[in-house]
Amino acid sequence: MSAPATPGGAALRDHFMGWQCRIRQHAVRTGKGRPTEGMTPAVTAADGEELGAVVVLIIERDPDMTTAQFRHTVQRTMDPAERFEKAVDFLSSAYFQKARAFEPRLFALFGPASPGAARLAGDGRCVLSFSQFSQSYRLPARVEALDEDDPFAQGLIWHNACFNPAQPPGCIPLAFDLVWDEGTAFPPVG
Repeated sequence: MSAPATPGGAALRDHFMGWQCRIRQHAVRTGKGRPTEGMTPAVTAADGEELGAVVVLIIERDPDMTTAQFRHTVQRTMDPAERFEKAVDFLSSAYFQKARAFEPRLFALFGPASPGAARLAGDGRCVLSFSQFSQSYRLPARVEALDEDDPFAQGLIWHNACFNPAQPPGCIPLAFDLVWDEGTAFPPVG
């Protein structure tokens, strides 16, 4: 789990999580949930190499009920279009209303045997750079591979299954524990 942030780090965290909720709410309500630039940060490895972009999710601090909802949606029908519509309907309701309800870590699911996932988990650190509309963030992160039975990994896997009917088994769930006290925002927070 994250170390407690200083007041400046806590302000950055709260600002960022509020921004994430707003852009995700906008995406599900106007763009059918397609990931936007603010959900796909550029990833810089610990040695400074640019690794490309990755789609990240925010997950509720207590993910069990939402995970059960996504699991039910996937298991209820084999129709990918119906799964997609049900997930978008669920997420576009009140899901992103309370930023403090979300875990301040970010999560991403990589394909089986992904060299990018292996590199990130092996390095244990990276920098995520976000930008959308007139806001940007540069956030160092500690990276951790999650066990498949971890509650956040389950939330990530079942969420993605609603949107990706071809999701292969054995995907690799990673958590990005953001180091808020080392992060920056532009325009600055506060």
